[in-house]
Amino acid sequence: MTPLIGAFVSAVLLFNAVPHLVQGICGKRHMTPFSVKSHAVTNVLWGWANLLAGVVIARAVHWEAWNASPWVAFCAGGIIVSLYLAAFWSKPDARLPWHKA
Repeated sequence: MTPLIGAFVSAVLLFNAVPHLVQGICGKRHMTPFSVKSHAVTNVLWGWANLLAGVVIARAVHWEAWNASPWVAFCAGGIIVSLYLAAFWSKPDARLPWHKA
């Protein structure tokens, strides 16, 4: 994996971990790939899975040696997933494609 792609994917995973960890830690149900209203514990576990995967990918592409380009890719990944999730969660009937209505 190239540093640019790794940085981008790492950011997507790390930024996606935040809402799952926050909602889970607050004891609230929140959507995961497993259910539209996953239990708080499931969200904490899913958040940690995203967090760990993001760190592993960042380390695999040697984040300590990143120059400006990977950092731009990382920021782009974070901004894109943040804006996408903000738009997605703004819909009252938000659900992933495999979640049944």
